[in-house]
Amino acid sequence: MVTSIENKLPGTSKVWVYQSARKLTTGESGTIRNKVKDFVSNWTSHKIGVVADGDILFDLFIVLMADEAKVGVSGCSIDSSVHFVKALEHEYRTNFFDRWNIAYEKGSQIFCCNKNEFEELVSTGEIKDETFVFNNLVNNKDDFETRWKIPYSQSWLKSLRSSNTSFNSIL
Repeated sequence: MVTSIENKLPGTSKVWVYQSARKLTTGESGTIRNKVKDFVSNWTSHKIGVVADGDILFDLFIVLMADEAKVGVSGCSIDSSVHFVKALEHEYRTNFFDRWNIAYEKGSQIFCCNKNEFEELVSTGEIKDETFVFNNLVNNKDDFETRWKIPYSQSWLKSLRSSNTSFNSIL
């Protein structure tokens, strides 16, 4: 994956991935990218600038990263990032906080759906073991680069399905 984030921060940098409930238009993504870049360049923790970067990927994901070895990010600084993403959510009429929105790759396109739709796609064989899914629960940049986009067979979603647990039963 090639983004402006990859070359700037170390692999131990903390990562937050927010997935939109819908694909954003190219225009929306461009505007959001500018807002993300502005946010991370002004992000502070206890009045000290956070060494951070961010981007929007595939017109679907807002990714924020912070080098906590330089400046710790906690409390108010995390709250400020959540408020920032909530404001984008409101402005663009989407949901960035529903962890049951699932993204997957089919061909060269990225699709997103809710948990019920995803479970149906698995049941009908549309989602196969080799289908790439996105693990938005990655913790750091190294994980983001190696375990964010993974085959369904290696995902926590597959583990859940393999245990014969319906997505609905764990809610």
